[in-house]
Amino acid sequence: MLIVLCVLVGLSTHMVVNCGDEDDPDICSAVIGFSPLRGSLIAFAYEGRGRIALRHGDFGRAIADFDEAIHLNPNRASLYRERALARRQNGELEGAIADYDEAIAHDPKLAAPYHQRGLALVAMGDLDRAILSYSTAVRLDPSDAQARLDRGLAFLARGQADDARADFEAALALPAGKSGGAREAARAKLAELASAEPTRVSAPPR
Repeated sequence: MLIVLCVLVGLSTHMVVNCGDEDDPDICSAVIGFSPLRGSLIAFAYEGRGRIALRHGDFGRAIADFDEAIHLNPNRASLYRERALARRQNGELEGAIADYDEAIAHDPKLAAPYHQRGLALVAMGDLDRAILSYSTAVRLDPSDAQARLDRGLAFLARGQADDARADFEAALALPAGKSGGAREAARAKLAELASAEPTRVSAPPR
């Protein structure tokens, strides 16, 4: 009986933690409604249902589920990042930035929330703070071509063409792999900058 009970608890725990991997929110809802596991562990089920809603563009549902997950387990940085993404895509930029700040407070050595906070700050028009946030992301993960590209775009929007060019060149110099799209975008921006430069005409000989 003890072995059977352990197996059942193990299966229930597995279902709680991984229900968001399936594309069926009813699984997570069933876990939330009927699982004997409560407290911080059930936060995984709310998180899973929130991730499903986020994938389907139901940002209000996602935010509500991430609210519940954070209420049950307020110390997981990933929950704040996920709610921040839902808020950013829902147009709630100030709330998204606040969530990125919380995620950073819980895990200050992870580059992703700094990068994502930069995106939200750019959307708010706060280029100065966005560049600072991108710069921290680049320092923590120098191999992230997308962060360099996005910082370059922020520099360009602020009229700092030389700084933008340096970031685009750095993004292009990084290895391909998952950053292929960012490298191609950096290449295109470098071409735009080159075509916008005035043609230098040599002085006629005396």
